[in-house]
Amino acid sequence: MANIPANPQSSSERTPLIPDRREAGDDDNAADATSPPPGSSRLREIILFVWALLATAAVVVLAVWTQHRGQTRFDPPADAKRNLIFMVSDGMGPASLSLTRSFRQHVEGLPEGDVLTLDRHFWGSSRTRSSNSLVTDSAAGATAFSCGKKSYNGAISVLPDYEPCGTVLEAAKRAGFMTGLVVTTDITDATPACFASHVITRAMNDDIALQEVGDGPLGRVVDIMLGGGRCHFLPNGTEGSCRLDDTDVVARAQEKFGWTYAGDRKAFDALEGGEKVNFPTFGLFAPGDIPFEIDRRNMSDVYPSLSEMAATALRALEKATENSDQGFFLMIEGSRIDHAGHINDPAAQVREVLEYDKAFKLVSDFVKDSKTESLLVATSDHETGGLATALRKFLPALP
Repeated sequence: MANIPANPQSSSERTPLIPDRREAGDDDNAADATSPPPGSSRLREIILFVWALLATAAVVVLAVWTQHRGQTRFDPPADAKRNLIFMVSDGMGPASLSLTRSFRQHVEGLPEGDVLTLDRHFWGSSRTRSSNSLVTDSAAGATAFSCGKKSYNGAISVLPDYEPCGTVLEAAKRAGFMTGLVVTTDITDATPACFASHVITRAMNDDIALQEVGDGPLGRVVDIMLGGGRCHFLPNGTEGSCRLDDTDVVARAQEKFGWTYAGDRKAFDALEGGEKVNFPTFGLFAPGDIPFEIDRRNMSDVYPSLSEMAATALRALEKATENSDQGFFLMIEGSRIDHAGHINDPAAQVREVLEYDKAFKLVSDFVKDSKTESLLVATSDHETGGLATALRKFLPALP
């Protein structure tokens, strides 16, 4: 076996970082006389290595700090107002978009490459479960949206311990923002309710109605509400009411909290697209849900569409905040995509998605053209109905 030196030299010792000052012709005695004390060469190497390491670390830290500073430090604009529009396509999944895209291409004679407005924007997917179920409902989903906390199915902005959680709309109102809700279902339904009320179950529509107009611990937090669900605001015993008590919420809202009420299409048209809105205003244009778009379009003289209500709310809030230091928060929901999924009605669903896409384009154009910095966030709470699409050749022949 070969003998191994007791102290083998490293490659750096065989080829020192600092060249030896001895000349090649020096004899052994001269070398001994001029060589540094034992270990000094190794010490110099260590010092140089540590210095290089510290210098490199300093450069890296400086580069990261500079980049972070450039990304996060900015001079606020003179106009510090902000608008936030949050859109929810309730019950819409990828298959809903695929079917709607193909349907539109077919009925309008468009090329296969034609896409929806929604398709032209960044999109992704998310896991939408609640605190007590792998499958969330709209109440738990909207609680997550509004409070940033997961809760159980049916919860209206309360946590699993039944304690209320503050919502983004309530926070916006406290910060001086104007606020609004626009839906095509009952204004007391799960999604809108989660932004302006707190109850332990979504079935408590009577209590939700009262809280939405201002009968809650925080008082009135909404400035404009447009949608359906009139029956929850009328006293029991009157025509069109579905309340369990005799409270006239419409009258209470007007007398106690100063609301202006619009109860039909004529009153909606009197708002003139948002130009003539006296805040606070709430419009309830159907006893319950506004009809599916496939039916509503034939009754447009009775019921406004999602895009019409969205345009009215946007203009009203924009005008109301023109001379304000703060902007507005507006939640817009394409509510009945979900309902079409529940009853497995693809004909109704594609038209609901098309109307939502129209409203999305309207809001996108508003954000682009607004003089105030505005942000649009759009999402779905869950998919409904298990819709799937396939090539016709793999399906049985239909009559």
